Amino acid sequence: MRITFRIGLLILAISVAVTFLAGGCKKEKSNASTTTKPTGKLTKVKLALNWKPEPQFGGFYAAQQIGAYASRGLDVEIMPGGSGTPTVQMVAAGQAEFGIVSADELVIARSKGADVVALFATYQTNPQGIMTHASRGFKDIGDVFKGGGTLAMQRGLPYAEFLVNKYGENGVKIVPYAGGIGIFLKDKQFSQQCFVTSEPILARKSGAEEKTFLIADAGYNPYTTVVVTRGSYLRQHEHETHQMTLAVRDGWRAYLDDPAKANEAMAKLNPSMDAETFTASAEAQKPLIEPKGYHVGGLGGMNSDRWETLIGQLQTLRMIDVVPRADDCFVLPPR
Repeated sequence: MRITFRIGLLILAISVAVTFLAGGCKKEKSNASTTTKPTGKLTKVKLALNWKPEPQFGGFYAAQQIGAYASRGLDVEIMPGGSGTPTVQMVAAGQAEFGIVSADELVIARSKGADVVALFATYQTNPQGIMTHASRGFKDIGDVFKGGGTLAMQRGLPYAEFLVNKYGENGVKIVPYAGGIGIFLKDKQFSQQCFVTSEPILARKSGAEEKTFLIADAGYNPYTTVVVTRGSYLRQHEHETHQMTLAVRDGWRAYLDDPAKANEAMAKLNPSMDAETFTASAEAQKPLIEPKGYHVGGLGGMNSDRWETLIGQLQTLRMIDVVPRADDCFVLPPR
């Protein structure tokens, strides 16, 4: 669940991978049916994940469990990832029809000419956070930056630069994030980046009293675990793309309602996570996927305002030179 660690490796490679892929994808109205009765052979497609099978991908595996892909005429191969898996490049280069990225990663890729477009945004509230020790008494994320001690986070990533730009770095020693929670458990003056559905759970299991702050509460809140495709694939295979989006939505609805079967399937693929952690992580992410007041029927939805805000933030942080149009970055999930 190290989203930010992966993005750092990916950003460096994007420009090389997409120089020959310049293009755009404008939203087009669809006449594709939102239901399908598959006849004959299923359409084979690949979905490239950017990390190992864990609850952040639960809906994609649940869609397999309930037959949502097959019922919509698709045979989906889910390709697990790992640290540095270049899903943006894989989709842009046609190595996979669909992939999982974060919204800021997509904007940076589009600014460099990648023909990638978002279809479904799983997390409406970004799960990236800063974890510190409760004993330090911090009230908000700003306190971490003025309270002394050490903060491990990956400089150069959009969220890290946003925080430094907002709070400064004179009140804390910032060091590179090396992964894991080993140092955190040993040093009460140590804070670190985290995925709020992962490291804090592990810290509590190890006996630490942690306090975690969402970076979204500081004002940086890009969608994440976003399903993307190539704009050209969307235009040429509009029906299949929309059926994929609908199947993913069905899968996430099923997973949020009852994650047990999908967790069991993922555990076989990722035995490094125990059943208790699977359950705790699945529960912890629910309010991030369906925040309070969020309409249940809107799973995966996006809007232009959120994309405009993100694009403006990345421009301010000098993460992009060419500014993409917000409406070119995504299409609304079909109903």
